[in-house]
Amino acid sequence: MAGHLYIITAPSGAGKTTLVRLLLENDPGIRLSISCTTRAPRSGEQDGREYHFLSVPDFLTRIESDDFLEWAEVHGNYYGTSKRWIEAEMATGRDVLLEIDWQGAQQVRKLFPAAIGVFILPPSLDELAKRLSGRGTDAVEIIARRLAAARDEMRHVGEFDYVIINDDLQQALVDLLSVVRASRLHYATQRQRHSRLFATLL
Repeated sequence: MAGHLYIITAPSGAGKTTLVRLLLENDPGIRLSISCTTRAPRSGEQDGREYHFLSVPDFLTRIESDDFLEWAEVHGNYYGTSKRWIEAEMATGRDVLLEIDWQGAQQVRKLFPAAIGVFILPPSLDELAKRLSGRGTDAVEIIARRLAAARDEMRHVGEFDYVIINDDLQQALVDLLSVVRASRLHYATQRQRHSRLFATLL
């Protein structure tokens, strides 16, 4: 049977990247889809680990070739997800996680309506501003722009199946793991994965 597709979305600074990393460390059954981007690598980032870093012309060529499951322009940079890789992984029964924005989530649902969406919220705008400033990687004007964009992004929270408020990191992780584990216990999933047992018992 095909694996589950999880979509995790959050405004910049809400803690999405940290939560995804901890989820993958605690659940080896999920594969993270590595997105393509045209933004420059940040300090410590490696091509093929955090992102596949592409030039703008290369990215645009892939759009024309329909190579992306979804793509979007965010804060002046392009981001996209490989369609072929996602389909191949899910066909083997593996669960796949997409760490994308709300625009990408809308595009993905058109092809995968059963995708499970999780939106990560910060506990407040003040805390969000504090987290963005604490990174030390972005200029003041970029932080201000991200905060303004966060309000628009969070208005799309109602499009997602689950909402996790990242006030306490460990509790947020427990909540995220609970979403994943509960989805695997859904009746249709269990009946397919344990067809022989169901046939015997029922």
